[in-house]
Amino acid sequence: MTTSPYRSLPSVDRLLADARLQDLVGVYGSARVTERARRALDDARSAIAGGGVAPQAEAIAELVAQALTADLRSPLRPVINATGVIIHTNLGRAPLSAAAIEAMRLVAQGYSNLEYDLEAGERGSRHSHIERLITELTGAEAAMVVNNNASALLLGLSAIATGKEVVVSRGQAVEIGGGFRIPDVLRQSGARLVEVGTTNRTYLADYENALTPETAAVLRVHSSNFRIVGFTHEVAVAELIELAARRGVFMLDDVGSGCLLPTQTYGLAPEPLVQDSVAAGASLVFFSGDKLLGGPQAGIVVGKRAQVDLLKRHPLARAVRIDKLSLAALAATVQHYLRNEATTEVPVWRMISTPAEAVGLRAERWATAIGDGAHILEVRSMIGGGSLPEESLPSYAVVLDGTALPGSAELLAAQLRTGNPAVVARIERDRLLLDPRTVQPGEDEALIGRVREVLRQ
Repeated sequence: MTTSPYRSLPSVDRLLADARLQDLVGVYGSARVTERARRALDDARSAIAGGGVAPQAEAIAELVAQALTADLRSPLRPVINATGVIIHTNLGRAPLSAAAIEAMRLVAQGYSNLEYDLEAGERGSRHSHIERLITELTGAEAAMVVNNNASALLLGLSAIATGKEVVVSRGQAVEIGGGFRIPDVLRQSGARLVEVGTTNRTYLADYENALTPETAAVLRVHSSNFRIVGFTHEVAVAELIELAARRGVFMLDDVGSGCLLPTQTYGLAPEPLVQDSVAAGASLVFFSGDKLLGGPQAGIVVGKRAQVDLLKRHPLARAVRIDKLSLAALAATVQHYLRNEATTEVPVWRMISTPAEAVGLRAERWATAIGDGAHILEVRSMIGGGSLPEESLPSYAVVLDGTALPGSAELLAAQLRTGNPAVVARIERDRLLLDPRTVQPGEDEALIGRVREVLRQ
């Protein structure tokens, strides 16, 4: 008579008696370990039902131990970005400078003067720590910071346009990303959207004809993640500012990417500079902290003091306020610009300003160290992150010999992603590419070691 394979499975009590699991009870607690043991036994029964062999008790105990460790592992893992996309939204956008990381560490390890005036010995404002730095950098009268640019725009519209009309070009009533649409933001703020012009052509007269006694503001939204080319026309921000001033309404400018340096210097298309909008006289200018600015996630508002003060006093301001760690990192990042060291200290700008030849030399060192037929190829690195759409920089990448075989590039990419460290590459024309431009200093040896390990397997 054949013994049922189910009978060879240990009971929960017998499984929990394993020395490894006894040790884990002290770490994770009896209830968590018992639950994991029951789930492991259920999985074993399912495997047997599917025609599999009954696992040994020791093997099941090892699976329980691995599962418990995985349960409490941090869900966020460091990733080596070898895609060549500099501001990679899915990989956390802008990496921070060493100074920004140190500023966060100092604030995180103890108490700080976040909302305390050390000289006066009384309650202070978190805005005061960053406002002076940002106004010095941009030339604005006043500034405030919230948790992201979507919040900044929502707060601005809520504070000055609730129950009123806001005039927007039809070509700028866009979806920024993740389902975040300008018309929806306006609706949520209580403002009424008035679209003017057409998708590809909007003139100053279109805005002027739409202004009524119910109009609170004219809003310009920079198309930071797409581009319309061909038969197009849009109104310059200076013209909109002059129109708004003449008709007594606010001019709001969402420049999105937070660009503070001229991109043309590096062979890229021009991106709206925050300083230019401020100098032209915009009432409020909104931009991100973690795109081309190169800092932590933040939404920054600069402009006229009277309008910025309205935002600071609005009830929504507390709901979207920035936290102390991001505030510390942002202040450190802004100081890099004030010291004229952004291209060497801010990782985003260091990657943008690195010459292709320097990337090529690094790629050659990688290829030599990897061996196994690795060679270099001229490629283009993308800016990414909803900034400078379709703009790229000349670069070089390492191509692994044989990855053009059907399915091999995808398989190798998956193996690199799921290892330790996790390496994210890109695939072009069925070839796996590793672009050094976006790999941070100090990560080379870990990347090379991981690639060689995968190739040996």
